[in-house]
Amino acid sequence: MLPLSTLAVFIPTFFFVSVTPGMCMTLALTLGMSVGLKRSLHMMWGELLGVGLVATLAAVGVATVMLQFPQAFTAFKIVGGLYLAWIGIEMWRSRGSLAIPEQLDNTQSSKPLDLALKGFITAVANPKGWAFFISLLPPFLHQDQPLAPQLMVLIAMILMMEFICLLLYAMGGQALRHLLLDRGNVRLLNRIAGSLMIGVGIWLIFG
Repeated sequence: MLPLSTLAVFIPTFFFVSVTPGMCMTLALTLGMSVGLKRSLHMMWGELLGVGLVATLAAVGVATVMLQFPQAFTAFKIVGGLYLAWIGIEMWRSRGSLAIPEQLDNTQSSKPLDLALKGFITAVANPKGWAFFISLLPPFLHQDQPLAPQLMVLIAMILMMEFICLLLYAMGGQALRHLLLDRGNVRLLNRIAGSLMIGVGIWLIFG
């Protein structure tokens, strides 16, 4: 069992890291605008799977191996960033599965696995996420206690805080969606969401 003194520092530290605007939170805001909160949940479970993977690998030291082969990680970042930027361009043009159609009666539906993949790619290819976990997570692990139970507790808490923050951002995006749709600004909404998605893609490539 982790000491309360450890948790008292761990919880506010990682909540601050999660709630700070970043690629994943921007993606949640974007999808909240383009597809709404309910369908954004598919992206969230993909993102949480990615965050859990990154946190686990960082804690057990596999991230050190990845840092020795930066070319592979860079290539993954570039491909993921170009993919998200292309989606943003399609949204800007009011095209693609994430764009809100001009005729709202014919609303398109994004495939859940596609949304989950977007979240997973953004989480795993986010270099700042790796940096945070590599630097912040190990100090909270006690060497004199079994590693696995500690990791299970800490990662579960990280995922819970991450999910809460994703919900907050997606809800903000959905509120903006309703505001703009009520005024009939469908194209404007697509362009705002598309611009944010392009920004996430560029951020991923050069971040």
